[in-house]
Amino acid sequence: MSSAAATARTPRPITGRTVLIYFLGFFGIVFAMNFYMVRVALSSFSGVETESSYKAGLSFKNDIAAAQAQDARHWSVEATLQRGDNPGVVITARDAQGQALSGLVAEVRLAHPTDKRRDLSVEFVELTPGQFKSLTPMPKGPWDLVIGLKRETETVFRSKSRVSL
Repeated sequence: MSSAAATARTPRPITGRTVLIYFLGFFGIVFAMNFYMVRVALSSFSGVETESSYKAGLSFKNDIAAAQAQDARHWSVEATLQRGDNPGVVITARDAQGQALSGLVAEVRLAHPTDKRRDLSVEFVELTPGQFKSLTPMPKGPWDLVIGLKRETETVFRSKSRVSL
């Protein structure tokens, strides 16, 4: 019994120095984690969707008019994903009567849904009037396929759809 009592340690007294060390250690860890989280958040921020909301608001009426004009044309524009040996995207544009549209230039880009820095332009070539095929290799994953068909300098058709490549 005396040997058990001799091996028991006496509790260490809590002094002002101990409290200060625990206090500084706790808040040091909190500040270090906050600094780390802010640094990671700022380095992974890809930017804003709209650079100037004021300018976007001014062009809103023009965007509505362009969308109404696009709807009035009753065009049928389809994008087909090709898989296999020669993967890519084929875009087919037809007018209201089902005739192939000619004289158009396709401006297409793949927009990443979460990171604007990963967006990329896709080069297309016109195979036949109204039919375009991608030349750029397509990256895998979810993307927004943004199609713009231009006639001279005017964009006459715009479309945005989610695809999984």
